[in-house]
Amino acid sequence: MKQAICLLIVLLASLTATAAKIKYPGKKVYVYRYTLTDKAPTAYSLEKPQRFLSRKSLERRHRQGLSVDSTDLPVCRQYVQALRAKGVEIVGSSRWMNSVVARSSDSTLLESLTALPFISQGRCVFVSPDSIDKPEDVRWNVHDDFNRWDSVKNDPYGMARQQIEMLDGVRLHEAGFRGRGITIAVLDGGFQNYDRIPAFKNTRIAGMHDFVALCGNIAGKGKDAAKQTANHQIDHGTKVFSALAAYAPEVIIGTAPDASYWLLRCEDPDTEQPIEEDYWVMAAEMADSVGADIINSSLGYNAYDHAQDNYRLQDLDGQTAFISKAASMLVHKGIILCNSAGNSGMGPWKKIGVPADAHDILTVGAIDRNQRLASFSSIGPSQDGRVKPDIVAQGAPAALLSGRGTLVHDMGTSFSTPVACGLVACLWQALPGKTALEIIELVRQSSDQYENPTNIFGYGVPDFWKAYMSGRGVKGE
Repeated sequence: MKQAICLLIVLLASLTATAAKIKYPGKKVYVYRYTLTDKAPTAYSLEKPQRFLSRKSLERRHRQGLSVDSTDLPVCRQYVQALRAKGVEIVGSSRWMNSVVARSSDSTLLESLTALPFISQGRCVFVSPDSIDKPEDVRWNVHDDFNRWDSVKNDPYGMARQQIEMLDGVRLHEAGFRGRGITIAVLDGGFQNYDRIPAFKNTRIAGMHDFVALCGNIAGKGKDAAKQTANHQIDHGTKVFSALAAYAPEVIIGTAPDASYWLLRCEDPDTEQPIEEDYWVMAAEMADSVGADIINSSLGYNAYDHAQDNYRLQDLDGQTAFISKAASMLVHKGIILCNSAGNSGMGPWKKIGVPADAHDILTVGAIDRNQRLASFSSIGPSQDGRVKPDIVAQGAPAALLSGRGTLVHDMGTSFSTPVACGLVACLWQALPGKTALEIIELVRQSSDQYENPTNIFGYGVPDFWKAYMSGRGVKGE
């Protein structure tokens, strides 16, 4: 069962469709990731970054005094064309990792391409399954109203008050900081009915993109069919999005209701294979391109369908996993990543996954209403000794909206992460002159165990009002 979709017991309780085993006809499909040797034969230049980076992306770097570097250059078009000429289909690429993802039904052909002089490494990252347990493609109806017992009269925050107040976020909101002017990219696995739920009616949704649908026919579906149904199969992303952006006074208000959002699907619920790291990296690069300031990623990996792809504990150094290497770059692009710690605390793995081990991000664990660690919350430290998780927030349970627009209380670091992430956006709105790294450090320093961090709570429960006052140079509260 996919770690990214929270606890098994929670997932089973929230299934809204009967799974059916689907057999896919035709030849097996294989996908390889090729790391290229260089970017030398390129038509692009660092002296003219506007040719390959958006204005918003460049402005974000400029505000923080960050320069464009070789990792920002697109992959070499000449190399991509050479691969395509060999008879493979190009699925995508990563400029940061200088890699290309290609597929074919001929695994021998894909393997042979690793010998090309411009390829430094090739790896199989996907093998199409013979069959999968897949919910029926049904787009569930949305409830227009809430049950009367879901509301808290005369309290605009409703059931979400405690999870926001625990982080002293209400005071930021009352001071006028609700995320306006900040763009958040939500990287997740499906946003069921995001466009129909009334609580998102006034949310600034700048756009969406489905990276899994790019490879929809890998599993026997056409791309068009995948685009029509993929975002509505599961509501994990809807729940995450609601903790950030919902606006239903007296029932639930998200932590950054005035922010702008990009919804980027990069998690495939049908299989668990390394290609999902490629989807994630492509989504992160798109977030950079559209000018996102913050990424919320309630996803994590350590075990895959094929055991040879699994990570080991010694790999949790922020620089071994493909996804973590890319995540560790984000702060140097001026982006803050808030990533869930994972839900392996009760299992044999216990530790954080990837990219939660990345450098210079906010890895978020989960606590309950009494600020006790949730038993499922993954622990640290990273393998190279860094404090992980960085912070904790309420995720056992958190008040959320389901894909049918109903109020639910669900558990997981997937949901503590957006509770904290939205307040990071509010803090950055309040302190626009700070860099991504400075905001991350302010959040850590405001936490109640900053002086004595542990591998369970990290730096502890952050106080966002304290972080705001500290950022302004005001002592005390």
